Amino acid sequence: AIAQNTDLKDRLRRIHAESMILDSASNAKSSPDLVKENSREESRGLVHQVSNESRLSIADSLTEFFDAQEVLLSASSSENEVSDDDSYVSDISDNASEDNLSNDMENERQTLDCISESGIGCNSKRRTCLPAPCPNTSNISLWNILRNNIGKDLSKVAMPVELNEPLNTLQRLCEELEYSELLDKAAHTPNPFERMVYIAAFAVSAYASSYYRAGSKPFNPVLGETYECIREDKGFQFFAEQVSHHPPISACHAESVNFAFWQDVRWKNKFWGKSMEIVPVGTTHVTLPAFRDHFAWNKVTSCIHNILSGQRWIEHYGEIIIKNLNDDTCHCKLTFIKAKYWNPNAHEIEGSVMDKAGKVVHRLFGKWHESLYCGTTSSSNCIWRANPMPKDYEQWYGFTQFALELNELDLQTRSLLPSTDTRFRPDQRFLEEGNIEGAEMQKQRIEQLQRERRKVLEENNLEHQPRFFRKSNDDSWVSNGTYMDLRKEPGFSKLDNPVLW
Repeated sequence: AIAQNTDLKDRLRRIHAESMILDSASNAKSSPDLVKENSREESRGLVHQVSNESRLSIADSLTEFFDAQEVLLSASSSENEVSDDDSYVSDISDNASEDNLSNDMENERQTLDCISESGIGCNSKRRTCLPAPCPNTSNISLWNILRNNIGKDLSKVAMPVELNEPLNTLQRLCEELEYSELLDKAAHTPNPFERMVYIAAFAVSAYASSYYRAGSKPFNPVLGETYECIREDKGFQFFAEQVSHHPPISACHAESVNFAFWQDVRWKNKFWGKSMEIVPVGTTHVTLPAFRDHFAWNKVTSCIHNILSGQRWIEHYGEIIIKNLNDDTCHCKLTFIKAKYWNPNAHEIEGSVMDKAGKVVHRLFGKWHESLYCGTTSSSNCIWRANPMPKDYEQWYGFTQFALELNELDLQTRSLLPSTDTRFRPDQRFLEEGNIEGAEMQKQRIEQLQRERRKVLEENNLEHQPRFFRKSNDDSWVSNGTYMDLRKEPGFSKLDNPVLW
């Protein structure tokens, strides 16, 4: 028996050695850099590996993590306003300078790879990658950051810039229009019950981009910050503004020949030890002028699991009720099913379109990050399906192709934007470019400037007045109709714009 065991061990060693040789040869042939990358990854240790799994795998966007607004996950609030005793502690290795040099070289290599593989640079009209991949966050101790903040509103807790993604809450709101073609289809559908199906699919599609985004959070806009997105290919014009700081409120408005879309959103979020729950407050509105429809619906709760360890993932649960405020012919109820330990089918949704008497006309089912079907499981039509993810999306913060394009700034657009536009924000731009130290310095400077502006307002007993939105009778924020007019005449470059950074 001893001889058999010895022989078996020898055979296993030979098999393992041969497999290592074959793997090394294969890797070297396909990409010499990959061998170096693998050796670097192995040397970083298990803790780093788990951290990367948390960041790159997730299973889910409100925007979006610590101040999540789904924006889902992103609390458009402000880490910008931090009390004196709110702070973070990070565990920085002694080899920080070496790590930074290694990261810089790796960032440059990956950017060059992106250019050579696509045949065009990242600065093309519609880029397919970012200037630099997301940073390694294994040296940041989330426990040190959060252990003294259990039960607090995390929008008031300072976070290191590495935990951000190079987009902000206003841009996250624009992401909800990635599948705006569903609204175009609704605008050309005479049957009111079928129109409601498309509206329901659009409401679900807003959550899809969050699936790969639980590892980071969007930047919080400062008061008065704006963002515009004009997509001629999709036929809509979008603009947004941070209209309130306490409480943090982001408002947006979009129009096309087929629809109008607007909402203001704020979040309540709490850290409960191993997870964080984000409860959005606000209503989403869509009008279809062709039918005089005015649809309105709420958002569901989002929860990020495994905040401190393991694979971080996000789920959305609760009910969305969609009503047509101008016509009670039908309404829709969508249920985002909460995951259970004994149920492997996570991220499921089910719903129905009902007539005014409550009779079900259409049944809906699917998964919020994949697709939505109308009909029964044996006979159904796919109403919406999520777009495929870009190549190497894990390196680019889990961004969809639509998200990769949101922070682009070309020369033609630059001259038309107000200086308050998010794309001019230096901390976010530095993070996108891989300059972590510069991003952190600029982030702290911008936050301090906001505190100083707030102090001036308080000392003079003044309130901030948003430029492009007004508060309606129901306390929601709606467009005042001036943004696009001012953009055209006289143009923002000829106006006095607030200095935010």
